[in-house]
Amino acid sequence: MINPIQWLSYGETNTGQVRSINQDAYTNIPDKQLWAVADGMGGHKSGELASQAIISALNQLATTKNIGVTVKRIYFELEKVNQALIDMAYDSSEDEIIGSTAVILIARNRHCVYLWSGDSRVYLFRNDHLEQISHDHSNINMLLEQGVSPEEAETYPYAQSLTHAIGAETSLYLDAQMQEVKDNDIFLLCSDGLNKEITDAEIENMLKTVSIEQLVPRLIELTLQRGARDNVTIVLAKAGVEPSAGKEPSAGKEPSAGKESSTG
Repeated sequence: MINPIQWLSYGETNTGQVRSINQDAYTNIPDKQLWAVADGMGGHKSGELASQAIISALNQLATTKNIGVTVKRIYFELEKVNQALIDMAYDSSEDEIIGSTAVILIARNRHCVYLWSGDSRVYLFRNDHLEQISHDHSNINMLLEQGVSPEEAETYPYAQSLTHAIGAETSLYLDAQMQEVKDNDIFLLCSDGLNKEITDAEIENMLKTVSIEQLVPRLIELTLQRGARDNVTIVLAKAGVEPSAGKEPSAGKEPSAGKESSTG
């Protein structure tokens, strides 16, 4: 018999030092073994409406013990969100995209599936090594994959533009991968506001040296110290921890460093 995995998770979001509106949103629901970050497209109208629509749909998602069925339900619900955002943009007086990135993690027993659209990321920290296991849906990442140097890629027109996002295309585009879960694995989901200020090497070092309870607020604090040019949101989920009494699941845009726990 497969022993159930205990999950401990934390989430927090911050407007940052420059933006006046927080267009990020997140959900942290360990009882459903469901975590997500959405980043409304900066510079576009109603980005916060797009990210909140994604998170609201996930909060209301009827999950099952079957991970495949749950993933299909995620696709179905986000297809509805995608169309609703397109319709909202069409009905608007201004011809603008109403869209958002999204990264989602759903776990069952010793496996998880992560899904994403855009450049919000999911990392896996295992055996003291941090690896980005999603890949950014952006023009600059596409150029890097084609062998263009990072320095040259930065000079290309629209290098920072996204190639996929929810609400930005007539058909929903979500990448999805399955991952085996091992005890003490840590999954870190984030908006790109984190990566704009802190390198992967720095994140890895903090994962090695900072307690799990303090890691999210410490990362947020460091982004703020470095200017926090964008909204920043982080969700952290650790597998294989001992059962503990957690608080009620929280979700939304307000900062929350509260611990959540469940059995998977």
